[in-house]
Amino acid sequence: MLTVLLSTILLSDTVTTEKAQNLDEVVIVSETGRGRKRSAKGQVASIDEHLGELKNVNLVRRGSYAWEPVVNNMQTERLSTTIDGMKIFYACTDKMDPVTSYVESGNLQSISLNSGLDGNPQATGNIGGSLDLKLRKAGFDNDAFHASASVGHEWNGHVQVYGADAALSSHRTYLNAGAFFRHADNYKVGGGDELQFSQFQKVNVFTNAGLRLAEKDMLEATFIFDRATDVGYPALNMDVAKAEGLITSLSYKHLFRKASWETKAYYNHITHEMDDTKRPDVAIHMDMPGKSWTAGVYSLLTTSLKQHDLALNYDLYYNRLFADMTMYPGGAAPMYMVTWPDVGTLNTGVALTDNVRIARNQSLRLSAKVAWQQQRLNNEEGYHALKVFFPGMTDAYHQTTGRIAANYNFLIFKFLNCSIGAGWGSRAPTVTEAYGYYLNNTFDQYDYIGNPSLKNESAVELNGALKCSMHNAQCTIGIEGNVFLFSNYIIGQFETRLSPMTVGAEGVKVYGNISHATIANASLTAEWQLTEQLRWNGKVGYSSGRDADGDPLPLISPVSWQTELQYHYKRLQVGAVVKGNARQSNYGEKYGETAAKAWTILNLAAQNQLSIVNYQLSIRVGVENLFDKQYATYADWNHIPQKGRNIYMNLTFEL
Repeated sequence: MLTVLLSTILLSDTVTTEKAQNLDEVVIVSETGRGRKRSAKGQVASIDEHLGELKNVNLVRRGSYAWEPVVNNMQTERLSTTIDGMKIFYACTDKMDPVTSYVESGNLQSISLNSGLDGNPQATGNIGGSLDLKLRKAGFDNDAFHASASVGHEWNGHVQVYGADAALSSHRTYLNAGAFFRHADNYKVGGGDELQFSQFQKVNVFTNAGLRLAEKDMLEATFIFDRATDVGYPALNMDVAKAEGLITSLSYKHLFRKASWETKAYYNHITHEMDDTKRPDVAIHMDMPGKSWTAGVYSLLTTSLKQHDLALNYDLYYNRLFADMTMYPGGAAPMYMVTWPDVGTLNTGVALTDNVRIARNQSLRLSAKVAWQQQRLNNEEGYHALKVFFPGMTDAYHQTTGRIAANYNFLIFKFLNCSIGAGWGSRAPTVTEAYGYYLNNTFDQYDYIGNPSLKNESAVELNGALKCSMHNAQCTIGIEGNVFLFSNYIIGQFETRLSPMTVGAEGVKVYGNISHATIANASLTAEWQLTEQLRWNGKVGYSSGRDADGDPLPLISPVSWQTELQYHYKRLQVGAVVKGNARQSNYGEKYGETAAKAWTILNLAAQNQLSIVNYQLSIRVGVENLFDKQYATYADWNHIPQKGRNIYMNLTFEL
């Protein structure tokens, strides 16, 4: 197959465009995208709000900034998140800076989701799924000049959003650049109480450029600088003085008649500085900085050959993670500790996907990837500190991981679409799981220590979906589900022989493998076009997670539901959304979780587009949590309350 793929590419000689990847869902971020899901706030919405529009995605919230994406009830450890295919790693031991926090809505065209083991070509370790944030580029042969400006305000927390960008495009070159600024004060929860340490400020600037070297050869470059300051985390013991990201890339693309070949080299640097100087009654002041450096390359070949759409990807990256902590006890000498021992990870892999059109009503998608990595502990102090607990450990380890998945889709009676799929995949332990040193987890109040002897975690995935369209697609009903059967599931385990280091900690846990665990998800969705202008949709979701003893896993969603009514008239759109969760009856008490209460809220939104000569003005207004309910979801860290009633308005002007 590889020989056929390469020969097809090399013998082609005229220009074509790339075929779209097979994705579970896409959320459009930019104003120019049409026809797919988007946030009611449009481009002014935060990255977190855009992510919340994706099915199977929830968000762990530690404050009002930088929420952690969760796919199929699996957190960062079991996901792959890339920015335009680029690997980026957070620099905070407390996961206060997920990869998604280092871009802005103004940077992005869309966010795509591959659920489960069928990941995008650059994804590695994606048992739960993979997210790819596609950058917004002017592209060749588009409008010679385009510019837009956005401004938004939210009354709860006095959130201010300002953004502007401009683009130039011709047949030979393109250039687009922009800047985004956000500022928020403390917000008020339902009932009017102010939630302290929920403020943040952020600035983001970006540039994308392209040069056509020849009719079929192109160079593209990207530069993003993102800086967040004075970020409060009310669910944690510390805030963030600075979280800064520098993201760069240079890519070359060659187009063929039925194929394309893209090679991209990239580099990014993340700096994260935790800070507790603004917190009252701090027992021991601490400085906790972290840094992440990543350099990588990928080369992606795509082609069409009869009934096959093929993609072959090779990728390689090298990442270094370092974090330390200095404690300043009153009247005593400072105490220093390395928490991530400057771990260097070299990872390389090959992925192959094949979308096969079997017949007009049948298709098959196959995907596979194998990856090899080596990790080395470059900090002697951190290495020897961890070796006290693991005398037999070395300063270098290597792992081999892989995944394979198949999905069969078929149409019955022209109105019933079915799909079934299966896959197997594995992941290596993260740096925190393997080499973390006395990392305090405020979720259960335990200090965590990594375990370099961990085995790779693996899972078998089974999934299926059924969608029925009736009355010429005026009404559709769908049901889908998946189950993940884990082996060597990695989770923190009690270690009573060790004493905690953090003041007030309950004890110590060491990461370990348990023999098996299960996570299952199911959802029911329905849509009904009531009239030409009126549309209704609703969904109900159920999830379950159990460990080897049959006890509930933590941070598994309770029954969730949402119903929405939308009215369209010309360019006017008005909508009402009622959503909520049932009481969390199955929660991970064994892992320090407490039950979340049931909640229901009502959101209202309206938008309109006006044409003024050759200009476009988009106006969006809305009210979130109309009845000012005080509530917290299961994914709100330590049950910090969500915002109370919030009125927002934003404007986007395009020319």
